[in-house]
Amino acid sequence: MTHLPGTSIHLIADLEGGTGYDDPALVEAALRQAAAAARARVLGVHVHGFGDGMGVTGVALLAESHISIHTWPEHGVAAVDLFVCGRDVDAEAGLAAMVALFGAGVTSQHEIARLAR
Repeated sequence: MTHLPGTSIHLIADLEGGTGYDDPALVEAALRQAAAAARARVLGVHVHGFGDGMGVTGVALLAESHISIHTWPEHGVAAVDLFVCGRDVDAEAGLAAMVALFGAGVTSQHEIARLAR
């Protein structure tokens, strides 16, 4: 895989509202659906739940980089990070898939161009 300068995007977003932030299986599904929506290839997924009613941390390792999420169900929020490389990968579509699955709203969103020359 060759990196093409100017094709790497790091999208960082905070989610609020929604449900399922304490469900490791749902968080894994969100990571996989986000990758599919972004047209990224999943190499592996690791999810860790911190106990009943507590938060979940998960990461999808992608051929194009990664997607991660950290949740705080007690506050109804999640922090999402989508770092993708390549012309055909769409971080915005990945974020939209996660927002839809959790039924959440985006309270903050920042896009950073990475590895640009």
